[in-house]
Amino acid sequence: MTQVRLGKTEIVTNKNGFGALPIQRISFEEAEKLILTAYENGITFFDTARFYTDSEEKLGRALSSRGLRHKVFIASKTMCSNTDQFWSQLETSLFNLKTDYLDLYQFHNPAVCPKPGDGSGLYEAMEEAKAQGKIRHIGITNHRLAVAHEAIDSGLYETLQFPFCYLSTDKDIELVEKCRKADMGFIAMKAMSGGLITRADAAYAFCSAYENVLPIWGVQRMEELQQFLDCEKNPPAMDAAMEAFIAEERRELSGEFCRGCGYCMPCPVGIKINDCARMSLMIRRAPTSVYMDEAHQADMELIDSCLHCNQCSSRCPYGLDTPALLQKNLDDYRIQLQKSRAD
Repeated sequence: MTQVRLGKTEIVTNKNGFGALPIQRISFEEAEKLILTAYENGITFFDTARFYTDSEEKLGRALSSRGLRHKVFIASKTMCSNTDQFWSQLETSLFNLKTDYLDLYQFHNPAVCPKPGDGSGLYEAMEEAKAQGKIRHIGITNHRLAVAHEAIDSGLYETLQFPFCYLSTDKDIELVEKCRKADMGFIAMKAMSGGLITRADAAYAFCSAYENVLPIWGVQRMEELQQFLDCEKNPPAMDAAMEAFIAEERRELSGEFCRGCGYCMPCPVGIKINDCARMSLMIRRAPTSVYMDEAHQADMELIDSCLHCNQCSSRCPYGLDTPALLQKNLDDYRIQLQKSRAD
């Protein structure tokens, strides 16, 4: 079993981590079966967040049903903007997860890096929660390189969670090495790039090349989980064929594209931005019919109602011109729709 050490936390866990965001979309019964199957096959790191709707509750119910709390590591996150929210969200997370402590508590994609003395009191609240034994380690998640570098340089955080996959740039890879040198744990979110990556073996092989990286795979179906379990049992080789495949993927998906992180949401007119802004890529990576039904057509046509208020652009951690990207995807979608009807 391949293991990874999360830097100075001294947490040692299976190289496969469980990303619990997608279990929002399935029932409590399905989630419990998925979580317990993951544990039974060696997965011990489970990552969730206060604002993943009922994800914490599902994780807490599953792990408590077998008395597994002290056999696993639980990480959650807070999007608090003040200390009252911090304590309220922490207590809610502990209640939902049916535990009296979190192994890792993370600031969830803050626009700035919380620090002692910055006037917000947020980092001091983290320290107090740690002193009370309610959290064991302090981490931060982000999508912005500048904030990620600031967090590493500060020496205040024990882990960084950041998007990382075979589509990552040299600047992203630099973060991984910087964390290694700082003895700071690196947790890879979006290791499947929000669904754009479709081959688990390639995603797994890439992350395996970085010994200090813990990928958390977001899964909601048993067959998805099984793919990563199979990769651990029979590790895919980063051979010439795999390298060629990844190189072609990078060429196809290079440039500006939506990662589907959802921080642009909600839209004032209800556009499903994090789905619609990457439709051009999705319809080329799955059977076209999947995205040409009436429901998807209605979602895409709503783009014509865009107010160009630019709220989405201002919230995008990747600096995308979201309205322009949406229009580009709509134009392409209409062309592909006409082609599918002609066929």
